[in-house]
Amino acid sequence: MTSIETQPALDADRRSAVTRGRWLTWATIAYNCLEGLLSIGSGLLAGSVSLIGFGVDSFIEVSASLTAVWRLHVDRDAGRREQAERLAQRLIGLSFLALAGYVAVEATRSLVTRAEPDASPIGIGIAGASLLVMPLLARAKRRVAARLSSGALGAEARQTEICMYLSAILLGGLVLNAAFAWWWADPVAGIAMAPFIAWEGIEGLRGRHACGDCAPVGLAAAQQHGNDVPRASPT
Repeated sequence: MTSIETQPALDADRRSAVTRGRWLTWATIAYNCLEGLLSIGSGLLAGSVSLIGFGVDSFIEVSASLTAVWRLHVDRDAGRREQAERLAQRLIGLSFLALAGYVAVEATRSLVTRAEPDASPIGIGIAGASLLVMPLLARAKRRVAARLSSGALGAEARQTEICMYLSAILLGGLVLNAAFAWWWADPVAGIAMAPFIAWEGIEGLRGRHACGDCAPVGLAAAQQHGNDVPRASPT
């Protein structure tokens, strides 16, 4: 099949991936806004530093998702695509570093002040819901990133995956606090997570792809359609 015949199929597949990526990213933004508001509200009621921190983290993730929305919007312009890719990846890298710093500071302050929050059934429900929703969103967004060969979108999907880990940490801390009064469980786990999150941010600032499944541009789409990758015609 010639490049002229193959290119429309590749363009259609890319447009489909961009549309799906937009829906997934806006769904992530809507969920994180709701998660953030509920977490901060229930955290203030229970006196839970970890719940308030989790809510702030949700809005940090919203900033990364808004960057991904901009990256998807620019995708239609092939001339700006590469520049947008680099800038979006670095902006998302900065959001990773902000997240790592906030988790480390809040966890350390919780340990130093020996903050012992009240039990929070609402917080447990929020963390449990995020533990179910975030893996589904992260997996779907990784597929879009692979189809578009976008390290920036792969990084944003990775941040959604990290939210899943933080949800598990929060859930464990809230349950252990409610059941055994182990108030220190959540901040200790948060401190352990902070270097990993920071490393992801540094990789993003260096421009390295967080999307290990990303194929070269157009390859995934061509393989999906069972076609050969188009090659330039000899001159």
